[in-house]
Amino acid sequence: MPDGYDVLLRDGGIAHVRPLTPADRAALHELVERTSERSAYLRFFTGGKATAHAYMDRITGPDYPGHALVAVLHGRLVAIAEYIPIKGGSADLAILIDDAVHGHGLGTLLLEHVALDAAEHGVSELVAYVLPENNQMIKVLADLGLDVGRRFEDGTVHVRIGVTPTPRLVAGIEARDHEAERASLRRVLAPRSVAVIGASRDPSAIGHKVVRNLVDGCFAGPIYPINPKGREVAGLTCYPSILDVPGAVDLAVVAVPAVHVLDVARECAEAGVRGLAVLSSGFAESGGRAAEHDLVKICRTAGMRLIGPNCLGLVNSAARLNASFLPGTPAPGSLALMSQSGAIGAALLQQTPVSSFVSVGNKADVSGNDLLEYWEDDPETRVIALYLESFGNPRRFARIARRVSAKKPILLVKSGRSDSGGRAVRSHTAAAATPDVAVDALVRAAGVIRLDSVRELLDAVRLFTTQPLPRGRRVAIVGNSGGPQAMAADACERHGLSVPELPAGLIDGQAEASALGNPVDLTAGASAAQLGAAVTTLASSAEVDAVLVVYTPPFGDGLEATRRAIAAATRHATNTVLACLVGHDGMIDDRIPSYAFPEDAVAALAHAADYAQHRPWPVDAPAMAAETAAARRLVASELAGHPDGRWLSPRAVKRLLGCYGVTTVETITVDGPETAAEAAGLVGLPAVLKATGPLHKTEVGGVRLDLRTQEEVRQAYRDMAATIGEEMTGAIVQPMLPGGVEIIVGGVSYPAFGPLVMVGMGGVTSDLLADRAFRVPPLTREQATEMIGELRCAPLLYGYRGRAPVNAAALADQVARVSRLLEDLPEVAELDLNPVIVTPGGATAVDARIRVVACEPPPSPLRRRLR
Repeated sequence: MPDGYDVLLRDGGIAHVRPLTPADRAALHELVERTSERSAYLRFFTGGKATAHAYMDRITGPDYPGHALVAVLHGRLVAIAEYIPIKGGSADLAILIDDAVHGHGLGTLLLEHVALDAAEHGVSELVAYVLPENNQMIKVLADLGLDVGRRFEDGTVHVRIGVTPTPRLVAGIEARDHEAERASLRRVLAPRSVAVIGASRDPSAIGHKVVRNLVDGCFAGPIYPINPKGREVAGLTCYPSILDVPGAVDLAVVAVPAVHVLDVARECAEAGVRGLAVLSSGFAESGGRAAEHDLVKICRTAGMRLIGPNCLGLVNSAARLNASFLPGTPAPGSLALMSQSGAIGAALLQQTPVSSFVSVGNKADVSGNDLLEYWEDDPETRVIALYLESFGNPRRFARIARRVSAKKPILLVKSGRSDSGGRAVRSHTAAAATPDVAVDALVRAAGVIRLDSVRELLDAVRLFTTQPLPRGRRVAIVGNSGGPQAMAADACERHGLSVPELPAGLIDGQAEASALGNPVDLTAGASAAQLGAAVTTLASSAEVDAVLVVYTPPFGDGLEATRRAIAAATRHATNTVLACLVGHDGMIDDRIPSYAFPEDAVAALAHAADYAQHRPWPVDAPAMAAETAAARRLVASELAGHPDGRWLSPRAVKRLLGCYGVTTVETITVDGPETAAEAAGLVGLPAVLKATGPLHKTEVGGVRLDLRTQEEVRQAYRDMAATIGEEMTGAIVQPMLPGGVEIIVGGVSYPAFGPLVMVGMGGVTSDLLADRAFRVPPLTREQATEMIGELRCAPLLYGYRGRAPVNAAALADQVARVSRLLEDLPEVAELDLNPVIVTPGGATAVDARIRVVACEPPPSPLRRRLR
């Protein structure tokens, strides 16, 4: 990290953290001069500032033996934290912070990062020597979340801090990061004052529209139009510059040509503005990446958050803030909406009420991850919806979304489901694991509901924002038309919802000549009152979890009378209720979502049932023995000799899998017909001979099974070598295993998304049948079992048509172990165990391939930083 990174502070400010350099000497001396005598005494004990100045000369000299991080705030170096290794894995720890920034959380953040850095450099314990009266420092060290021990000796408190991350540290970092994110966005999404830079008297100009929306929306705080040539806009006094505004400004909406934006941003920084929403286009979306980079740098240095550029603006209904240039004021609701596309965002706002709306445009700074942190605790937000075209930090998204979706549903539409085909196919797993499959696995692990279209998103929003989640998957269908009700029942079956038989007498007598099963067909002649009576009974019945009312107009008493009857019948409903008024989308009494077609209604209900059933809750990390250190040494050794990466030899594959307890068949590597015959005698006959070198061995005649004599093995090797030629680099010999169910277990790693684990139907039909399931590691055995259960071939494992069941639990264990390997070793780019033969006695991989590639280690999720 030579250039460092930006971090959020407790109060929402932004600091830049980077390694100490000799060029920092003057800035360190300035820090000492700003430090009070008491702070110097608490840090250096004796000698006061003279000692401090001498020390700064030493640590910026060529012989400094330690590691140090400095923090820069508003262009000024304000803190230094360091550790100096001593002996036995210990290191001395010290920190000095500018008195002016005490209480902002900077000290805690630097200590977190120093501890993580020390651990990465082989330090096991940090030791801080603290004066007894320095209670604040003692408390900060104790509250980090690491294992801390204290003892008093020679007039000082010796605080010993273990640097191994603990669950308490993880929880503390997550909580502190959440607090900082909310603080940084609070003044942007709920500002006390707004300036519009580029305000105009021209009603067609974007700046004028923003001012008019703020005024018409009755924003309660000061609104400052900025235009050097204007005196008044929308009845408000106009100011020539943000520097001329008489009061503090939380949010500045920038609507000037791109060429002026950087100058405007610098003036906003000078004026102390907390956040910018840059509506102007002409940045990265059209080739102006350098200008966008400079804009972000200006904002970060000044501690301003940036929305956009190239965006529509933002809305906060509770704050009566409409800082956008869209026509009209969106209706207030409980949906928080983020859109990366301006057109999609505008269309959605026309259709649904919102608690908040943020158009992120180019996402140069504020992204969906930041907004999830803010909306998690927003009392006005019940549901979150995201339209994304790209992920900035997929791994961080998954961590945040998993926590947030345990409280509030997150609905996602992400464009770009097609695979560009740019990646060369090297293994079965890599061929199947397209980038979109990675997105699906990522969001599923986070409990996010992925939808295929904006229409499907709107359908789901209507249900999630108005109705309670269904307790289960039992649906009662009631209405006046058999055809649409049958279509609804068919759709329920496709989506895994049940339409159970209703108890006799539950709704008897509601209509003449009715079919009172489920669906409950009251017939076309049923009145609105009869339909309402049936809905009243079902809406509070313990026999079902959801009620779908299907009405086809104009039969019965007509559309409006039926709507009123449904509204009255559901006033005290305890079940989830939705309706299909055929041909009519909308809401009934602002409480009951209504859909034009039964399939749309059922799809929305299925999403709600899936979320209610699979809402993510914290799970313990899978506990299983693994020789992680040995595995990392093995991979490092392979890459040292092959820096461009390689497919591991069968011997190395077996050793690596063995580090994680993955069961593999006994295998002997051979290099000719004689050694093959000898190996067959050792593993036992009948034997299997497999060529090494070709990727798809079966297709080139590189697999021979059930070889019953050593001579057959010897001849099989000769035949293979003659057929395959130079591509054959040798062979392996294995014992012939008894028959079982053939499964593939695989893995692939993406630099952005991280690893995926796959399980599917194995053997030569793997690619043909494409029966697969994917997950994000690591997995518990229980999660692996659930994953296996999704396969169409799963019945083969549990006994199918009289066949004996095999050991599915052993297969789940293998999947969980592979997932742990992929999580620990980012260098494993591809892994195939195909097939894994599952028998009543266990699950054994008989063919395994692993490709390793050098890569940068993924950023630690514990190191708080802005992207």
